[in-house]
Amino acid sequence: MRQDADIITAGEIRDRETAEMAIQAAFTGHLVLSTLHTNDVPTAISRLLDLGMPAHLLKATLNGVMAQRLVRTLCISCRKEVAPDKEASQELVQPFKMAMPGSIYQPGGCLDCRNTGYSGRQGVYEIMPISKPLIKAISATSDIQSLRDHAVKLGLKPLRLAGGKKVAMGITSIEEVMRVTPELGG
Repeated sequence: MRQDADIITAGEIRDRETAEMAIQAAFTGHLVLSTLHTNDVPTAISRLLDLGMPAHLLKATLNGVMAQRLVRTLCISCRKEVAPDKEASQELVQPFKMAMPGSIYQPGGCLDCRNTGYSGRQGVYEIMPISKPLIKAISATSDIQSLRDHAVKLGLKPLRLAGGKKVAMGITSIEEVMRVTPELGG
């Protein structure tokens, strides 16, 4: 654990002891930044509850949760413009009622990218600020799906949606987003 006068960073919360230290530091007014390995942001709250953190302390100390994934970016030199596959497109955008662009890009292969079709990575993010309505939804027996549904109603944009936007901008492929992001509700 590293600390500044007002900021504490914990590499990762894996066990009850680390979770208790982080929650106690946050409860006493410190800004605590840490990682917690989960599939998405609602699952982070469930994970902290599973580690034995009381719901009332989570309600008092959490300010926000962010999930991130890295997607490979398409090689600009060889990406190929194609019409979107209807089935894959529907799986990616249908839950969000997002329109798929008329064309998307697929990986090609050239010397610049060593015939992989990809060059570099970019992040896709899911951010959930902890608001008063969301605090009310957190309980000792928080059902992950109901918490996720509540967060989406309050404006949470899931990882798949962030990835879908990168597909629409020609930055990555549908297959890459589907590979690295969890299914909605999963």
